[in-house]
Amino acid sequence: MFAFKASAQQGTRMFRVKILSKCAFRRKMSSRLVLGIETSCDETGAAVMDETGLILGESLHSQKEVHIKTGGIIPTVAQRLHRENIGRVVQEAMERSGVTQSQLSAVATTVKPGLALSLGIGLDFSLNFVKLHQKPFIPIHHMEAHALTVRMFQPVVFPFLVLLVSGGHSLLALARGIDDFLLLGQTLDEAPGDTMDKVARRLSLIKHPKCSMISGGQAIELLARDGDRLKFLFKPPMGAHYDCNFSFAGLRNQVTMSIQKKEVVSGGVASNQYIRKTLKIVTDTTGLHLLCPPSKFCTDNGVMIAWNGVERLREGKGILSHTEEVNYEPKAPLGVNITAEVKEAAIKLPPLKLRITD
Repeated sequence: MFAFKASAQQGTRMFRVKILSKCAFRRKMSSRLVLGIETSCDETGAAVMDETGLILGESLHSQKEVHIKTGGIIPTVAQRLHRENIGRVVQEAMERSGVTQSQLSAVATTVKPGLALSLGIGLDFSLNFVKLHQKPFIPIHHMEAHALTVRMFQPVVFPFLVLLVSGGHSLLALARGIDDFLLLGQTLDEAPGDTMDKVARRLSLIKHPKCSMISGGQAIELLARDGDRLKFLFKPPMGAHYDCNFSFAGLRNQVTMSIQKKEVVSGGVASNQYIRKTLKIVTDTTGLHLLCPPSKFCTDNGVMIAWNGVERLREGKGILSHTEEVNYEPKAPLGVNITAEVKEAAIKLPPLKLRITD
């Protein structure tokens, strides 16, 4: 998952991953501890964190190599791999943290949105875990967790704008609280990551010697660095409407047509670093401050789920008893959808003079 956060708050703090020594850990024992579990798609992640945001232990099993070989995520394969690895991943996170099950204050797990078969594995494991150890359970919205990750590393106060860009989602929202979001715009057809993966498959980039073991989006980003970004003029349809929605299917069709004409495509699709650079120019021009979590925490992981659990534990929101039943939700919107109102407002902004250099 690739996430950007833009905030008007100017306070910043240097990112540090803090590792506890045994003595420091003893001093932290009075702090509440949360186990976070993530299985929404193709990453099996777990992490133990204290309520200050200190990562005590984590583990992550990626299915990327398997899905690269099959040309995409097959839900039944993802489910099997989650089932085979979740026990080990959670055990590793617990052992690395030095925390016992009895010391946990709660378990936080992704229950929405995501692949149904993947969500089911994480939820079943977690419910059995909290019932066995009689711990509170905190259901987590995957997109909320991504949106709040930046608060682990920066003193960002509400409200702030959130831009999430990933393989399965694109959305712009106003974060007003840990569970209070206004959805300003979202993906109308397909997300940019999905678009890049499809283009990569069309170009058979997996056969390229530099791209055989990386995803389609990563392959395009890698090869685009040496490409000519002025060679092809691809026009996303998003500028045709005064709203905050995203559409990339039309862009993919344009690229496909160029491929069919047997032209060599390089640098036609923006890479992650290109997007980040462009956003920095926009935020600098508009007086906002761009905040991005470290790349490691932009993809799916147990740390962001544990952090979301910590935020909820602090405010006493969404904490369930281990006896309560919980269901997963493959499709779950983020916050209150006001995209129609945004479009009706037809907000026009003055043109920005953007100059992007390599």
